Amino acid sequence: MMGQHSAQEHRFLTFLVSATIAPLLVQPCNAQALSARMDQLVQSYAEAGWFMGSVLVSKRGDHLLSKGYGQANLEWTIPNSPTTRFQLASITKQFTAASILLLEERGKLKTADSVRKYLPFAPAAWDGITVYHLLTHTSGISDDAVDYDPSRPNRLVLRDEPTQFKPGEKWAYSNQGYIVLGYLLETISGYTYADFVHENIFRPLGMNDSGLDSNVAIIPKRASGYWPRLRGPENAERPNLALGFSAGSVYSTTQDLLRWEEGLFGGKVLTPASLHKMVTPYKGDYGCGLYVKEEKGRLRIEHDGNNIGFNTQLTYFPEDKLAVIVLGNLNTGITKTMADSLAALVDGHGDVVWAPKAISLRPEILSRYVGMYSFPTSNLDVRLENNQLIAQFTRGTKFPIFPESETRFYTRKSDLAFEFLKTDTGASQSVTQYQNGKPLNGHRK
Repeated sequence: MMGQHSAQEHRFLTFLVSATIAPLLVQPCNAQALSARMDQLVQSYAEAGWFMGSVLVSKRGDHLLSKGYGQANLEWTIPNSPTTRFQLASITKQFTAASILLLEERGKLKTADSVRKYLPFAPAAWDGITVYHLLTHTSGISDDAVDYDPSRPNRLVLRDEPTQFKPGEKWAYSNQGYIVLGYLLETISGYTYADFVHENIFRPLGMNDSGLDSNVAIIPKRASGYWPRLRGPENAERPNLALGFSAGSVYSTTQDLLRWEEGLFGGKVLTPASLHKMVTPYKGDYGCGLYVKEEKGRLRIEHDGNNIGFNTQLTYFPEDKLAVIVLGNLNTGITKTMADSLAALVDGHGDVVWAPKAISLRPEILSRYVGMYSFPTSNLDVRLENNQLIAQFTRGTKFPIFPESETRFYTRKSDLAFEFLKTDTGASQSVTQYQNGKPLNGHRK
């Protein structure tokens, strides 16, 4: 497995020992045009009803775009801004990983050690599981093996469930594994997770708008989360944020996350050896709390987050010192596509995906698609209400579909679209559903 990633390791080692990188010279007019183009891209997603949030794109310290879109709170008409605080969800994991590596630097633990060395109450089935396996999602523990309840004094219960595979053999994303890491961090350091991250990462880097989210604390400038619904965004129910703990409970801003990226890759957090360990993929292009890939001849280091009402994406290209940060409080799953497209605009090549624009269709055209369509596992009911096509899956909620052409329709969920078969005789007899780009055919009943 190490041979597979040797090229990536070489590239990163070259980056670490590089003393200087020549600055990118961009003419002011070109930079202004690029910023305007990126703003147009994000606006296209906002206008399509796919995005509310804050975006920051920075290259070598120059802010190419730093702006809020839509509302942080719709009920009070408070707009999003670069200082709005968002739930990060799983982006939290990189702070947990860095904290564990800090403990290793200080001689408090070894990532090669068994978890049972530090948590002796762990079940016998965990004998072969190391701290490194938890960091890299290769432990094999099942979700049923870990029960975390922040309301109890002894809040971590580990059950003697068999592992899903031999530790280190496969990769399987595990929130529970990162919760165990948080508990381990508290046990070894003597600090709460929130205090350790604040004292060792947030405060030294000047990340004054970051912390651990809470259902009860008053957190200024915190965004509310929303769902896209039939008549527009609706309040998303707030989950028990404490349950996310070290796997997904940190909040932050785009500006603070840029401080984090610049601090982490500028040598202000970890030693070069620890940083190398963090960004060296083990399995599944995953290091410690980060996805690491080589893309078009350069390193791409990233993580996404998804929680009720929020989607987030943090992408960094260390060789170019390019950070693309997209934090959204409308749960549509579009943040990674936006980040990829923004990076492509900066590079001047690659795929730039613009949000679709709705066109106007006459009611007689829309009526062709009204009917019940049968799919392998459900039915899709399509109706025309007030010159708007409304769709509903079996036992699902109603949602509008918007025409971007005479036959293709998009939804407010970025991963769902429909293509109706156009016929000369009138009513459509079939429709193709595209979920995450994968087609599935349905036929009129």
